[in-house]
Amino acid sequence: MADLATAPEALSERATLLDSKLPPARSRTGIVAFLLAMAASLGYIVFHVARDLEGAAVPSVGPYLMLALALFIALGFEFVNGFHDTANAVATVIYTHSLEPNIAVVWSGLCNLAGVLFSTGTVAFAVITLLPVELILQVSSGAGFSMVFALLIAAILWNLGTWWLGLPASSSHTMVGSIIGVGLANQLMNQRARTSGVDWAQAVKVLKALLISPVVGFTIAGLLILISRALIKFPALYEAPKNEEPPPLPIRALMVLTCTGVSFFHGSNDGQKGMGLIMLILIGTVPTAYAINHAISPAEMQSFIASGQRAGSALDRHVDPKGVLGSDAREEVTDYIRTRQLQPDTILALRELVENLDHEAARYKDFKNVPPQDQANVRNDMYVASEAIRLMDKAHAPAFTPDERAALMNYKGKLDKTTRFIPGWVKVAVALALGLGTMVGWKRIVVTVGEKIGKERLTYAQGASAGLVAMGTIFAADNFGLPVSTTHILSSGVAGTMSASGSGLRLNTVRNIAAGWVFTLPAAALLSGSLYWIFRHLA
Repeated sequence: MADLATAPEALSERATLLDSKLPPARSRTGIVAFLLAMAASLGYIVFHVARDLEGAAVPSVGPYLMLALALFIALGFEFVNGFHDTANAVATVIYTHSLEPNIAVVWSGLCNLAGVLFSTGTVAFAVITLLPVELILQVSSGAGFSMVFALLIAAILWNLGTWWLGLPASSSHTMVGSIIGVGLANQLMNQRARTSGVDWAQAVKVLKALLISPVVGFTIAGLLILISRALIKFPALYEAPKNEEPPPLPIRALMVLTCTGVSFFHGSNDGQKGMGLIMLILIGTVPTAYAINHAISPAEMQSFIASGQRAGSALDRHVDPKGVLGSDAREEVTDYIRTRQLQPDTILALRELVENLDHEAARYKDFKNVPPQDQANVRNDMYVASEAIRLMDKAHAPAFTPDERAALMNYKGKLDKTTRFIPGWVKVAVALALGLGTMVGWKRIVVTVGEKIGKERLTYAQGASAGLVAMGTIFAADNFGLPVSTTHILSSGVAGTMSASGSGLRLNTVRNIAAGWVFTLPAAALLSGSLYWIFRHLA
């Protein structure tokens, strides 16, 4: 990373060159629109948090202080994510003069905000499943808070370091590395106890997505350039900007479209990574308000009970006659989640959990009526039952019939709706942090993507191809519930277009980006594992 290690001086010169080439005019309309959106968002957040906490049974001010600190750090990660990753979205539109820098950054921030608001939450909880199950169930303990603080602070520090060097590193990669570090540290610190570490099956699934997506970006963006050259005979499309004038309207519209799409889908995917952790923070600090989804209607409660009865009947057919139910059904099922080994009493314990949850639902008729001291326990029972069903379905053991599987997966969906929910104000808070981050510190990464990957200036076709591939790849990852790296997809897409066009690549930059990809995971893991060890001894 020698050429990027001289970041402060070198990047300062490059940023000045960028400023001299591109008009620094400010868009007052865009800034005012963003400030109004920020004010409205803050009002929305304060109102809904106050309403949620109004009926929460919190004995002291301590949990509120812990909640504020944890949320500050979690939103800080999304803020850093905004100016670190979203710079990739605006690089192509700025370097082709399709939008002025300040307008592009504000527009990208608003699109990120919209992407977060329309996200489903699937990616958020896919990230959470990487964490050790006992830390998720005991998130209100010292170990739980140590986990959350360690992985968030480690991710922030690594993102800030790579940003300072102008290195397009992946926030997704960093977060996964931080989670792996905490999981390994937790396992090493509790070798004598029955504790889990990293869910390697889920981690490998996520890492495959992080590994394959840059290859997809490089290959498809390069192919797109070759196909467009063969089919679209528009010479201006394959030329670099010759002056500071915007390109012809069709080209400009295409560039703005790709910037909009990458920004929106970045928000919808990357914005979710902090949401799951924020939900763990809320459950740990104020379980009476956030452990269970209080928005479940009475009609949905009746459907939940009926679904539980069908799931219990399906499990009954697979109970091992040798099974003997222990004193704690949840602990028995949790052991299965840790070990992935089906024991004679596993199905019996899972059926007991399902029956207990049905009894609780029938008794209280509304999850809001569950006593405050019991809400965290009910939530943990639901979480464990859902995870056990997921793992059994994945392993095809027991061998459920299609009808039994349908009954169990329907019940799992009901459980997930009750426990894996994201309040609207959390989405707004993450959207605000991500959007604000987009407007800060974007130049370092933009210079690397726009000037340092290829030996020649970025052409309109190259910028559009890289943007279109990034849009499509992130959209597909959203649908599969997988976290991917906007940074690596788009920067590899730019490299693919440069290679296909014969423009040539700056091998030093490509080497540094590749080195960042390789070292991000172990560095983040080592940093988060060390912080977890420190915090556990302080807690």
